[in-house]
Amino acid sequence: MEAEQRNPDRPPLDRAVLTDPAFLAGNGLAGVSVVDSTGSTNADLLRGVTVDPAAFPDLTVLTAEHQSAARGRLDRHWEAPARSSVSVSIVLRPVNADGRPLPTDSYSWLSLLGALALREALLETAGIPAELKWPNDVLVRGKKIAGILAQLGPMGDGAVPPVILGTGLNVTLTDAELPVPTATSVLLENPRTVDRTELLKSYLSRFCTLYRGFCNADGDPAAGLAGGPALHKRVEHVLTTLGKQVRAQLPGDHEIIGHASRLDEYGSLLVVDEHGREHVVTAGDVVHLRPWSPPGTESGYA
Repeated sequence: MEAEQRNPDRPPLDRAVLTDPAFLAGNGLAGVSVVDSTGSTNADLLRGVTVDPAAFPDLTVLTAEHQSAARGRLDRHWEAPARSSVSVSIVLRPVNADGRPLPTDSYSWLSLLGALALREALLETAGIPAELKWPNDVLVRGKKIAGILAQLGPMGDGAVPPVILGTGLNVTLTDAELPVPTATSVLLENPRTVDRTELLKSYLSRFCTLYRGFCNADGDPAAGLAGGPALHKRVEHVLTTLGKQVRAQLPGDHEIIGHASRLDEYGSLLVVDEHGREHVVTAGDVVHLRPWSPPGTESGYA
């Protein structure tokens, strides 16, 4: 296993499998495009839906073997070795079964929906149990294995405002290739497989099922999906942030320290500070802290 980690095999994605008509039709995908290299799949699709909206319908997928200018939350950039990750973006134009657009305030759930689908895919395909960290990370044993970024496309012409949902999953990165010590990869978690094609197929299938159920529920996170629990309950069940002391770093150099209690109906994190005041956190980074310590005592990070 150590030799595999030092010199992992990195075959290309199987384009024939990913573009198979039966796979596309079975999941309601408009199409899957695989490119060797690009700056950012999210940027490419944002450009596409702006310049030629008709060419990029709902559930259009773009995946790249290598990204040279990938972007995360708070405009962070990173680059991984070619064929070491799953880098994929999806065009979303959310409407219900009758073609009625979902309310845009439901869009805040889409990145959490993507994270939930990826968690299920990791367990199903690689046998890796994962958890979610609010608002858009997937963790294994407390280390980040994937991140998700949702970006709103142009609004106009009376059309459904598109969302580009980008996902980056570390697959065969070695210890030496990880961007930070708090990251991990599929390879490092004793997986059943590191087959990127199978991981991507499973993720897309899981995502389409959850997404279609969410759309048919008119974007209501409290409605049951596919005869099972609601999206809100599914996310809270695997959200490791809840119940922890957290520091929420907000835009404008503001921060809140307190107890992460629950998610509201918009997917925002509710944090109760030491004075019992409840704060709604809608954006920013969240750092998990150790159990609450009185002011003036030492506290570390988890």
